[in-house]
Amino acid sequence: MLDEDRAAAALTALGVRSGAVLLVHASLRSVGPVEGAARGVLGALRRAVGPEGTVVVPAFTTENSDTSPHYRARVRGLDAAAVDAVRASMEPYDPAVTPAPSMGALAETVRTAAGAGRSAHPQTSFAALGPGAERLLAGHRADCHLGEDSPLARLYEADARVLLLGTGYATCTAFHLGEYRMDRPPRRSYRCVVAARGVRQWWEYEDVALDDGDFAALGAAFEESAADGDVRIGRVGAADCRLVRLRPAVDFATDWLTEHRAATVR
Repeated sequence: MLDEDRAAAALTALGVRSGAVLLVHASLRSVGPVEGAARGVLGALRRAVGPEGTVVVPAFTTENSDTSPHYRARVRGLDAAAVDAVRASMEPYDPAVTPAPSMGALAETVRTAAGAGRSAHPQTSFAALGPGAERLLAGHRADCHLGEDSPLARLYEADARVLLLGTGYATCTAFHLGEYRMDRPPRRSYRCVVAARGVRQWWEYEDVALDDGDFAALGAAFEESAADGDVRIGRVGAADCRLVRLRPAVDFATDWLTEHRAATVR
């Protein structure tokens, strides 16, 4: 079993530095047994970035939307009355208490940790721990999932690193910022449950049509052409891991997505 000291040492060997801003995607199952489970992993992360570093995780909440794949899977095959019951049971987003069960144990551990902050978006919030949390999470507009008015843009400005801890590029949320930076990206409608002045209501808004279906191929192409130091590869426990500079990854994604998605519609 990996203890916190050895996990922190493995993260440092991978390239995580004191003072870093770190956006983490984690599969704890891939890492294997860690003393303290998700809390032990968070302890190792915070030890690796030190007191001046900040750990950030996605804390997305697809469970309160009826335009999400999660909802479509949940109501598939149900009759109208059962669908109405599902919709009536969906709770409005509250950054203080709404869980993010689909994001995994580490994300929930960060979200619920003492001193953690969380951004305001009712669908694609981020949670963070560390001195940079407030600045990174502020101003997350409710009609901007993952664009210029989201923590991803603040992470870009901060020259953050993305830690893929036992996960692959298919889960690399940072690539979505590249979607926003394409010329005239496609848009679509979204709908979710919110609380306006304490009243539960459905809210519909328009934003960029998010699509991570080609992110694995995008990541492979980025890694193949990445400059020295932009991608570091190593192991933490049983997991193959990558530490990626967010800025060049997003810049590459913007160009790659522009070229490859345009080709698919020609």
